[in-house]
Amino acid sequence: MGGTVLAAGALLLAVLVLCCAVLTVYRARRQVGEMLEALEDVKQGNGNRRLLAETHDLTAPLAYTINEIVQGYEGRLVELYQAEETNKQLMTSLSHDVRTPLTTLIGYLDAVHREIVTGEEREAYITTARRKAYDLKEYIDLLFDWFKLNSNEFTLHPLRMELAETTRNLLIDWIPVLEDKKIAYAVDLPERPFWVALDVDGYGRILNNLIQNVVTHSQAEELRLELKEEDETVTLTLSDNGVGMEKDDLHRIFDRLYQCDKSRGAKGSGLGLSIVKQLTEKMGGTISAESTAGEGTAFTLRFPKSP
Repeated sequence: MGGTVLAAGALLLAVLVLCCAVLTVYRARRQVGEMLEALEDVKQGNGNRRLLAETHDLTAPLAYTINEIVQGYEGRLVELYQAEETNKQLMTSLSHDVRTPLTTLIGYLDAVHREIVTGEEREAYITTARRKAYDLKEYIDLLFDWFKLNSNEFTLHPLRMELAETTRNLLIDWIPVLEDKKIAYAVDLPERPFWVALDVDGYGRILNNLIQNVVTHSQAEELRLELKEEDETVTLTLSDNGVGMEKDDLHRIFDRLYQCDKSRGAKGSGLGLSIVKQLTEKMGGTISAESTAGEGTAFTLRFPKSP
């Protein structure tokens, strides 16, 4: 009798196990079907599709992995679309900012070469052509730097350096420009050393781009530069008393190709501040900006101290 009960119990248990197995296989097949449907949806371009699964489901690890793959795929698609849009903007910018001044430059030089202008007018043409050639070189240099930064070909070699003296040496080259533009300058660079680990050329590009931004766009009468220590960082602030920016512009000034004064047709590529931000972050620093329309703008760079 006892053996019969045990046999019946074993049979019942086996039936229950079989039923559970059948149910598990059924759910798994249904979930696999849903996965195939979702993947087909993704294949058609719907990157927002996600697979739902309970943590105890047999297919849960597979569903979660597929979701991660789809999310990464969606992110790469967004990057590709953004890159495509940027390339279109760059081509438009190249057409306007390179071809137009180049055509004008050739016109001035042709007039001089053919002796259409003489005397003081000839000298004026040569001066204008020279200025336009430098403007064109500046734009091409920015474009070249931007392409190298975004293709990871811009190699930086941070070395321990003294920031005050390096900054002072860079500013010397700007004094004639500032005086020519009638921009007064106030510099607060303490005599004591400020040690940081930076790439010298990269830092030079950062400071030069920021000063060029003031000279070209700010309409400022005064430029101020201050270097100081704050906790574990060295802080450099470059400010001006120019036209300033609206809040909407301030939030986007580091975006590539963004120009605050498009309506005035001002000269500029929209790449300078984007390059500044990328270089600063690649060297472990941060950059922020504050501005009030009609009062001026201040850029603040922070770099970690070097022991």
